Amino acid sequence: EGRTDGRSIWLGSDRFAEEKGFGDAIPKDLRDRIEGAGSTLVAIGDETGVTGILELRDRIRPDAKGIVAQLHAQGVKTIVMLTGDNERTARAVAAEVGIDEVRAELLPEDKVTAIEELVETHDMVAMIGDGVNDAPAMARAHYAIAMGAVGSDAAIETADIALMTDDLGKVPWLIGHSRRTMSIIHQNIGISLATKGVFVVATAFGLASMWGAIAADVGVSLLVVANALRLLNSQEAKAPPSGGEQVGEGLAKGALAHGH
Repeated sequence: EGRTDGRSIWLGSDRFAEEKGFGDAIPKDLRDRIEGAGSTLVAIGDETGVTGILELRDRIRPDAKGIVAQLHAQGVKTIVMLTGDNERTARAVAAEVGIDEVRAELLPEDKVTAIEELVETHDMVAMIGDGVNDAPAMARAHYAIAMGAVGSDAAIETADIALMTDDLGKVPWLIGHSRRTMSIIHQNIGISLATKGVFVVATAFGLASMWGAIAADVGVSLLVVANALRLLNSQEAKAPPSGGEQVGEGLAKGALAHGH
C-alpha cells in the first residue's frame, strides 16, 4: 500500500482485495481463466475499488521436470510445494513438473506448521527456501538449504547448506556429493581402524617396532587424505547438472521428504 497525489493505492492478491471489501469487483470468469492457466491474479485498486488486474506467471525452466525426476530417482520419496499462491495455480505448476504434493495459500506461519507435520511423518525432511518468510519453516526442518545468490540473510543464516548460485539443478548433485563424501569417510575410518588393529596384534606378538608404528601412523594419515582428495577428481563433482532458477515457486520454496 502507498500514497500518490493524495490517493491511497493498494496492490495484492484476490484475498487481499476481499479483505479490502472489493472481492466481488473481480469478475469470476476472469479469476477462473487466470488461475486455471496456472497464473497468479494480482489486483490493483484505491479507496473506490479495484482499478486493474495483473496476470503473473512464474517461468518454468525446460529442465525443471528432469530435476524433479532426478530427485525421485535418488530416493527422495515426496517433493512438497509450499507456496502462498492460490491452489489452482500451484497445482498447475506442480502437475507440469511432477511435484508430489501441494500446500497452497500458506502464510509464513502455515509453512512452519506444514514442515512440522512433515517432520512427524517422515524420517528426513529438507526445506529449500530463499526469503525471510521461509526462515522459520527452514529452522523446523531436519536440514535447510538456502538459495545463496538470491536468498535473504535470514534464510542463509538459518540454513545448514547454502547454494552459492540460483541453480536448483545443484540439489541432485548436492545429494550425490554428500553420499560420496560419507562413503569416503566410512572408508577412511575403516582403513584407520584396520591398520591400528593389525599393529595392536603385531605388538602383542612382539612383531612391531616403534619406527614401524610411526611409519604406519603417518602412512595412514597420508592414505586417508589421498582418499579424500578423490572427491576433487570426481567427474560428477566437476560438472554438476544445470537446472532452473526455480520450479515455479514450489521447489524454490519447498520440502524434500524422505521416509515412510
